[in-house]
Amino acid sequence: MISWMSSMALQHGRRLAALLTAAVLSLVVAACGGGGYLDSPVSLTDRRALPAEFTSRTAAAYSPYRTALSEADLDGEVITYANVLQDLRLVQGAGVGVIRLFSSARFGELVLRVIRENGLDLKMQLGAYVYNPVDDAMEAQNQAELASLIDLSTRYSDIVLAVSVGNEAMVDFSFLQIPPAVMARYIKQVRDAVTQPVTTNDNWYFWATAPNAVLDVVDYAAVHTYPLLDTFYSPDTWDWRQRDVPADERADAMMDAAVQSAKNEIAAVRNYLDRIGLSTMPIVIGETGWTAIDYNGDPTLGFRASPVNQKMYYDRLAAWKAEPAGNKPPVQIFYFQSFDEQWKSSDDGWGLFTRDRKARCVVQDMNPPSADWVYDTSVSCDPATAVFFDPPTPTDPLADTVSRWVLFSDAPAATGDLIATDRSFNPFATTVAPLTSATAAPDGGSQSIAITANPQVWGWGFFQAGPAVNMTGFENGHVNLWIRTNGYPGRIEIGVWTDTEEREQAEAYIAIAAGDYGYCTNDQWCLVSIPVADFLAANPRLDLRYVTAGFVISDIFDRTGKAQGTSGLPLVYVDGMSWTR
Repeated sequence: MISWMSSMALQHGRRLAALLTAAVLSLVVAACGGGGYLDSPVSLTDRRALPAEFTSRTAAAYSPYRTALSEADLDGEVITYANVLQDLRLVQGAGVGVIRLFSSARFGELVLRVIRENGLDLKMQLGAYVYNPVDDAMEAQNQAELASLIDLSTRYSDIVLAVSVGNEAMVDFSFLQIPPAVMARYIKQVRDAVTQPVTTNDNWYFWATAPNAVLDVVDYAAVHTYPLLDTFYSPDTWDWRQRDVPADERADAMMDAAVQSAKNEIAAVRNYLDRIGLSTMPIVIGETGWTAIDYNGDPTLGFRASPVNQKMYYDRLAAWKAEPAGNKPPVQIFYFQSFDEQWKSSDDGWGLFTRDRKARCVVQDMNPPSADWVYDTSVSCDPATAVFFDPPTPTDPLADTVSRWVLFSDAPAATGDLIATDRSFNPFATTVAPLTSATAAPDGGSQSIAITANPQVWGWGFFQAGPAVNMTGFENGHVNLWIRTNGYPGRIEIGVWTDTEEREQAEAYIAIAAGDYGYCTNDQWCLVSIPVADFLAANPRLDLRYVTAGFVISDIFDRTGKAQGTSGLPLVYVDGMSWTR
C-alpha cells in the first residue's frame, strides 16, 4: 500500500471522493450494456491459471523493514538473514502460506533464500516496484527491477507462484502515474520471460474501468480495496457510523458494513470484466486491511481503528473468501500487512504483528504465548472493547462569571480568569516551540513561547489541544494573543478547531498580515485580537460546544501565498493566548 495518509496523499483526498462517486455512476451506465472486448492472446486464448497452492492458502503482504524511520531511511537499513527468518517463522505461525513482496531487487533474493534454505512452507507473489519512466535514468532503474523479477521468478519458480508488475501506479490519484501503455509494455516484457501468471496490483477504481492495453497482458486482476481508507477521505462513502443501530451492536454493524463496501467494490470490477467478455478472469484482492492504531490522529479514525476491529475485519474477510463460488468471492485475499512499518509514520499500524514482532489480537490464538510467540498485551482483545461511533456529549458551558479562558500565561490570574487545564502544545511535523525567558508580553508574566518554524515543504504549525470545552456564550467574544516577530514575511494564520456532531473536526483559520487585527512584524510585542464571529464566518461548521483547540498558529504556504519549500523564517514569539467574552 502506498502511504495514503501521508501529507502528499492527503492532497488527493477531495479528488478521491469525487472519483468514488463517479465510479458508482459509471457502474450504472455499464449495467445498461454496450462496450466489448477485443480478443487477445493472453486474456482470452492463453491465460495462465493460478495454481491451487496459491489460492487455497491464507495470504499476506510482507516487507522486512524494521529500523527505518522514514522513506529516506529505507535504502540505508541493513536487512539481515536472521531477522527475515524470524519474520517468516512468525508469519507462518500465523497461518499464512502465501506472502506478497512488493519489489524484487532490494531484498527479494534474501527472502527467497531464507524460505528455501530453511524449508519454510511458504509460497509467494513476487513484485516489481516501478515508476513512471520520465527519463533514461528512471527507465534504467525500472529495467533493473524487472530483470531482478524475471531472474528470481525463474530461479525460485517452486516458491514464486505468481508475479506482479507495479503497485497502485495507474489509478488516477496515484502519485506514480504510469501510463497504462507503459505498464502494459512492462507486464508483457515480464510475462514473455517467465512461466507464472502475471498481473499488476492497483486500486479497485482502476480495475473497474481498466483499459484493454492492460487487460490484454494480464492473467488475473489484483485488486485493492480499503473501506477504512475510503471513509478517511470521504466519510460518507459507506455508513460507518451506524447511528440507527443500538450502541451495543454498532461495532458489529460497522464491520459488516465495511466488508459489504469491499464486496461492492470487488463486484464493480467483476461486473466490468464480465460485461467485456472476461467472466473467467480471476480476481485476487491484492491488498486490504484495517489499521489497529490511530497513529494519524484523525478525529474520526479512533472510532474505527483498534486491534479488535482489525480482527473483526480479518475474520469477515476469511468468511467471504470461503463463500461458494456462485457468490463470486475473490479467489485469494492478501491481507495488508504482516508487520507494522514505522517508516510510514502516521500510516503505520496495519500489521498482524506490531513493529516489535508481538502478535496482535487477529492472530494471537494461533499459538500459545512463548518466547517466540509474544502477545501484544498493550490493549485488550476482549470483543467488548471494539470501537464504534459515539456522538459527542457537550459539557456545561463555562460559568457566566468566567470572562476570560486563559490558554497560556504565567502572569497571576485576574478576577474572571479560568486557567485551561488538561491541554498540551503540539507541533505540525518538526516545528520547535520551547518556553523562553528571553522576552515576554507586557502583561504575560516572565516567559513566552519561542516558535522555530522548521517548515516542511508545505509549511508549519503549532497548536494547543485537549478535551472539548463548551465555549457557548463566547460567540461575541475574541481570540487573543500577544505576538512578536522580526520581519516575518507575508501572512500568518491564527486558527481554532472544534469537534462536531459527526465527530469530523472543523477547523477555521484567519490569515493575517501586518496591520490586521493588531498584528505587527517590527520586533515589538503586539496584541492580536480576532472576533470569534470571524472564525465562525470562516467555517460555519465550527461548534463552540466542542472547542478542542482554542489556539492554532500556522503558515500553510498554499493558503498564505508563499512558495512551496519556503525556509529561513524568523522566530515567532507568542504569549497570553486567551478567549474573552
